[in-house]
This record gives sequence, C-alpha cells and structure tokens, in this order.
Amino acid sequence: MSVNRRLELTNRIAATAFVVGGSLFCLGALLAQAHVGGPRLAGAVFLAGGVFFTTGGYTSVLLAANGHGGAWRWWSFEPRRLDWASAFVLFVGTLYFGVSLLAALIGDLTTAQEHRLVWSPEVVGCVLFLVSGHLALLQLRRQRRTGEDSSLDWWIAIVNQVGSALFMVAAIAAFVRPSTGDELAVGIANWGTFAGAACFAAAGVIQEFDRP
Repeated sequence: MSVNRRLELTNRIAATAFVVGGSLFCLGALLAQAHVGGPRLAGAVFLAGGVFFTTGGYTSVLLAANGHGGAWRWWSFEPRRLDWASAFVLFVGTLYFGVSLLAALIGDLTTAQEHRLVWSPEVVGCVLFLVSGHLALLQLRRQRRTGEDSSLDWWIAIVNQVGSALFMVAAIAAFVRPSTGDELAVGIANWGTFAGAACFAAAGVIQEFDRP
C-alpha cells in the first residue's frame, strides 16, 4: 500500500474515531444529566468514548509523522514541527482523559481521591487539548502565508478548539466541594461535556471530507 493511500485510510480512521468518541461522550453526558442507569452506566459510555478519542489522537500523530513523504513510520519525535507537536499533545491529553475516566468508572472514591485521580487528570487533559488546538492554529497561520492551508483545516481546528474550551468549562464545574462532596455545578458539567463532545464529533465529520 502506498504512503498516500495509507494517509487517506489513517485520516478516515482518525475522523471516524473522533465522530464515534464525541457521540459516545454526548450520550454519556445525557445519561448523567437524566440520571439514567446510574453513574456506572454513564462512566462506561464515557470510557468507551475515551478509547475512541485516544485512537483518534494516535492516528493524528501518524498523520503528522507521515504527512511529509518518505517511508511509513508508526512513530516519530519531531517537537519542532507544529503539526506534530499539536497531534502529540492531543494524544497525551486523551491519555490523561483515559486515566480520569477509568478512575471515575471504578467509583467509590473519597473526595481527595476524586480530586487526585479523576478531576486533576481531566483538567490536565483539557489544558493539553487547548494547547494542541493553539498549536494547530499557529501551524495553519504559517501555512496561510504559503497558500498551503484549506478552509476545511481551519474549520476542523476552530471547532475542536471551541470543544476544548467547553470541556474545560465542564471540568471546572465538575470540581467536588470538599465540604459537601458535591460538584460545583452538575448541570454545567454535563451540558458543557455534551456541547464540547458535539464539537469534536462535528470536527470529525468535517475531517472525513479532508484529504491529507
């Protein structure tokens, strides 16, 4: 299989992973908001969505590693390239989300454990998502000077960045008060997660039409 063909297939996998992952996060947020099936059901749906997000993150690294020609590589380390750095930071962010989601699914945690194992990794993941989006926008600004950018790339980056900001809002609202053990604003946390996930799913749909 040629490198170009592999890039097209990898892009399709990444886009589909973000669509499915975002859709599962939307479903999990709706289940949590409606109190359907208890926290374990919503947690399981979120974790399944996290697996797809991580798949999308890794395949994004593959796209960045192989988007400049040469033999196919399953990994690379090119921190000076903004496109690679953006994809790598996104991938690491999905791993932090995975830690948070797994800990939340296990449940029965003290408030201190919630802060350390669930809330803190989630916030770190949100920060990394925002950093990844910022790097992607910087890369697109560079490409605009040479005419290498596309409107689809801009839409993907902007919609994802809005989703990352909404995830951060949801994470802040999900902070558990030590005095009561309750979240700051459950509704904002759930609807922020829903809206942020919908942005990532929409960006995935747009990416389906992009060509690396």
